[in-house]
Amino acid sequence: MSKIPGFMMSFALLAALSANAEEVVSSIKVEAWGKLPTGEEVQLYTLANEKGMSVSISNYGGLITSLIVPDKDGNPGDVVLGFDTLEGYLAGSPYFGALVGRYGNRIANGEFVIDGTKYNVTKNENGITNIHGGNVGFDKKIWTVEPGENEKATWLKLSLVSPDGEEGFPGNLSVSVSYILPREHNSLIVLYTAQTDKATPINLTQHSYFNLKGAGNGDILDHIVTIDADSITPVDKTLITTGELMPVEGTAFDFRTPTAIGKRIDADEEQIKNGGGYDHNWVLNMSETEPVTRAAIVTEPTTGRRLEVLTTEPGVQFYCGNFLDGTLKGKGGKVYGKRYGFCLETQHFPNSPNIAAFPSTILRPGQEYKTATVFRFLVEGQTEK
Repeated sequence: MSKIPGFMMSFALLAALSANAEEVVSSIKVEAWGKLPTGEEVQLYTLANEKGMSVSISNYGGLITSLIVPDKDGNPGDVVLGFDTLEGYLAGSPYFGALVGRYGNRIANGEFVIDGTKYNVTKNENGITNIHGGNVGFDKKIWTVEPGENEKATWLKLSLVSPDGEEGFPGNLSVSVSYILPREHNSLIVLYTAQTDKATPINLTQHSYFNLKGAGNGDILDHIVTIDADSITPVDKTLITTGELMPVEGTAFDFRTPTAIGKRIDADEEQIKNGGGYDHNWVLNMSETEPVTRAAIVTEPTTGRRLEVLTTEPGVQFYCGNFLDGTLKGKGGKVYGKRYGFCLETQHFPNSPNIAAFPSTILRPGQEYKTATVFRFLVEGQTEK
């Protein structure tokens, strides 16, 4: 468990930053990044701080297209998978860097019941499952962007409205996602908020694929991972959660102590076979007194880069690029092979609308959805501030 040292991670943070925003945003680079087939224009925004970190974000899909952080020797490197151009994402991307919604992860049979009414949503995975919001999820939307900055941080606030019935989901849903880059800390803070006029499921997340050696620089099997979780939500052969909790003790899913990803990823276990490796939701050990949990720590031995993921969410989907197969050419023409990236998608649990025992994902009128995640970058031996 951990608070974020050095600054307060809360929803008051964005309000305080915005209140002091300068009228002219001079340090955020904005460039044209092509057009969609519909003719809609796409922009790319780049935020940078004084500590060697920069992040590029598109108004299309809220994509994180580049995230540059220094290694132990101070050398910068881009640690997220993606493409050099918009066309790469439009041609077919496995959610590289995307904002995912309305419902991140899977809903079994593309259906659920709220207050006695049954809803059928798009079955966009093998014709039987809803995944990541449907055919045209938030990852394929143009977001409205409001940039801001002051002496403490730069940020982008992205907003959209998903109309009632879109992809089958009920309610007009107003969403905002803020990416905040502090000037004095190599962290990317992601704040999510939403309101609805009709009860609806919501489960927003960020789907970046990380490789701390650098995008396209080999697989991630030597990365050392710690996940603060005593159990996972197991899945069947179609990757749908069974509704149970499975203790990680004595299994390949025990990352409570630092363990290389590759050590047990091909273990002879049913859940490994069902997922084709790691593609599961870990049930985080949440504090009863602190709103923020340090969910995971990942280190890469050769570069010394260290990623810490902190969140208000109860779960995290740890996925290791099992479906990457070498057919995608990414940045600089580098091929993305199997297990060339890992995801840590902070979330509520998959298929929660159909499993009463799971934390609820139903947002109702008059309520506000609020979650937050921080991706904090350090190097081994660096003292947290």
